[in-house]
Amino acid sequence: AKLISSTSLFLGTAVTISSNHWVMAWTGLEINTLAILPLISKSHHPRAIEASTKYFLIQATASTLLLFSSTINAWFTGQWDITQLTHPASCLLLTIAISMKLGLVPFHFWFPEVLQGSSLPTNLLLTTIMKLPPTTLLFMTAHSLNPTLLSLMAIASAALGGWMGLNQTQIR
Repeated sequence: AKLISSTSLFLGTAVTISSNHWVMAWTGLEINTLAILPLISKSHHPRAIEASTKYFLIQATASTLLLFSSTINAWFTGQWDITQLTHPASCLLLTIAISMKLGLVPFHFWFPEVLQGSSLPTNLLLTTIMKLPPTTLLFMTAHSLNPTLLSLMAIASAALGGWMGLNQTQIR
């Protein structure tokens, strides 16, 4: 089961990174989400089950927003290509979806709680491998997104992350 989950993680990441079509990118993100859930809830501890439930709900919401954003863009422009994101509403929804997936401010409250309920190797996967596909989508669509909003969220994430890191009582 661990081999299948690990293979699915790398498959989902590769599908999302190499896709030019929104539906394939969404499929890769969903493969990633479904592959990491058994690893989060592996210990069968109530905190791990709670963490996997929170992770699933947040990622499913973000994936739904991403799919809705691409559908709006396709409705108005006729393009399903990732680099052809031009409709303003779809750009805003995509920014929100990617921010939720990455755990950027103001959509970051779920991330420390999920990390608290997971094991250390799973946390390593959550903080590295699981961030690659949304970051790739962010880079592929950066020319269409609002640079002021992205800069504001990046600065707020760095500042709040450093400030709240001082308040942590556990090294984990």
